[in-house]
Amino acid sequence: MVGIILASHGDFATGIMQSGSMIFGEQANVKAVTLQPSEGPNDLRAKMEKAIATFDNQDEVLFLVDLWGGTPFNQANGLIDGHEDKWAIVTGLNLPMLIETYASRLSMETAHEIATHITSVAREGVKTRPESLEPEKPKAAPAANTQSQGAIPEGTVIGDGKIKYVLARVDTRLLHGQVATTWTKMTQPNRIIVVSDSVARDELRKKMIEQAAPPGVKAHVVPVDKMIKVAKDPRFGNTKAMLLFETPQDALRAIEGGVDIKELNIGSMAHSIGKVVVNKAIAMGKEDVETIEKIKAKGITFNVRKVPTDSNENIDALLKKAKAELANA
Repeated sequence: MVGIILASHGDFATGIMQSGSMIFGEQANVKAVTLQPSEGPNDLRAKMEKAIATFDNQDEVLFLVDLWGGTPFNQANGLIDGHEDKWAIVTGLNLPMLIETYASRLSMETAHEIATHITSVAREGVKTRPESLEPEKPKAAPAANTQSQGAIPEGTVIGDGKIKYVLARVDTRLLHGQVATTWTKMTQPNRIIVVSDSVARDELRKKMIEQAAPPGVKAHVVPVDKMIKVAKDPRFGNTKAMLLFETPQDALRAIEGGVDIKELNIGSMAHSIGKVVVNKAIAMGKEDVETIEKIKAKGITFNVRKVPTDSNENIDALLKKAKAELANA
């Protein structure tokens, strides 16, 4: 695994490392190295050398640095002398860059490969709202010999006519940082579909979710009944969908309506009156327990974790704990 040095003026590197852990989970072979006001270049270089010495693989090292030409960059630049064939530096460190780096380590084995890949993602992470303030992008020349496509006629079969569900997740927060980055990178959907009657009626929440979609992925909000219809429409055969449910009850309705989910990820279920806490992210009430048991009875498996790097918790153990605490409440 490629070792990663996060280097900055002041505590920025430490803070962004903490933010990355909140979204992607704790990471091995990652060290934050900071230049404090009382320190000089040699102090920082010594910290970098000490950090690199802790890596499992010291042949592949990637430096993510705050500023080109600053002391952290200069010291990293000195250290890669003689290692240019394996090590790399990328400056302009931001959170999208860090998350993409973590995700890239799952499939890429060299620092050079990751460095090449993450630069464009870091740039895409810089956006402006309102969008009218964004610099105008050059218009692409129209492609030759193309015809405008209207709506696909009903009954048309695209691909095999069946949606591929790369992830179905229950998460009270729906589309947020951990989902938009970590789970999206892991599952590679081309559509994120929030399935919720209440959110579909709330124009503000709906708009916020649609705008929170990561680059290259479209987000939609639909009521449960609409999702059931979409699931049976053969025009969506090329869709790789991530489904997000606010509650297990919505998930059960969709499953009973014919949405072909094989596994359900439980990410978070917020605490409220009448519910008991069963782990750091999940609280259940009597109706939740009954609903999850109904879903289990349909042969659907459960994957209980907030982020992909977490261990999968046993749903039966959580249900048992919930029943015991609800009985004593």
